[in-house]
Amino acid sequence: MSVAVASGGGFGRWADRRFKYLLILPAVLILLLVGVFPFINILIVSFQDISLIFEDRSFHGLLNYKRLFTEARLWQAILHTVIFTLVALPLELVFGLLMALLFLEPIRGRQVFLALLIIPTVISPIVAGATWRLMFDNQFGPINQILGWAAGEPVPIIWIVQKGFVWPAILIAEIWQWTPFMFLLLLAALSNVDKSQVEAAQIDGASNLRIFFRIVLPAIKPVLAIVLLIRALDLFRLFDVVWALTQGGPGTRTETLSTYAYVQGFQQFETSYTSAIAFVVVVLLSIVVVLALRRVEIAR
Repeated sequence: MSVAVASGGGFGRWADRRFKYLLILPAVLILLLVGVFPFINILIVSFQDISLIFEDRSFHGLLNYKRLFTEARLWQAILHTVIFTLVALPLELVFGLLMALLFLEPIRGRQVFLALLIIPTVISPIVAGATWRLMFDNQFGPINQILGWAAGEPVPIIWIVQKGFVWPAILIAEIWQWTPFMFLLLLAALSNVDKSQVEAAQIDGASNLRIFFRIVLPAIKPVLAIVLLIRALDLFRLFDVVWALTQGGPGTRTETLSTYAYVQGFQQFETSYTSAIAFVVVVLLSIVVVLALRRVEIAR
């Protein structure tokens, strides 16, 4: 009898330990289905030769990966993406941080302003891009009209076509939409800074600039690193705003990595080549994320 109870108790403890894994098993299977399976599929397809003209599912080695290094248009798209990321990310950070510092102080109607400021972030990027396309219209758009009123004469800027204005137009639309995202996260981080340290530094006569760089900035550094990582990854796959505004034009002047891959995969139907692009990008971004997260852990 005692042996049966003991064995039953052992089985009960084993079931209790395994029950938590059974609870998360459906979620794990779904994640594997929507994450791992597509990744494996694009890896397999990238070694084949599938396009609009014909479908050859035999092994073709590194044919598509060789094309990656010889396609000038791809490298041009990567260059556009990197430059845009390096310009937009610091601007969004600075504007978001300044707004967060402003809203740390008591402001009448603070909640109303906060609600208005986050509206751009909740709008679909493709809708935001289409809206900005209408605003940048050279005949009926309000932006040219406002500039014309300020200049005292008509301003015939064709924002989404002219060489010197097409990238600033995309930059304005992107910063308008995603600066509030930076602002909200940085505001939350700044709100949790130890106020006693700030007050002690003020009593000792430290300037606001010194307090910011010596106390506030180190305190929000982990959050800042995560925010920058999220936005950098998002900017690197920039597609919606560019496609809605210019579709990568004029020509390929505003083509990013995502728009280039979209054209190759869904307009020219170079399926295997597009799979090779996707696989390389996923691997490289995964490495970047792992290295960045390790640096954040070391910084802590």
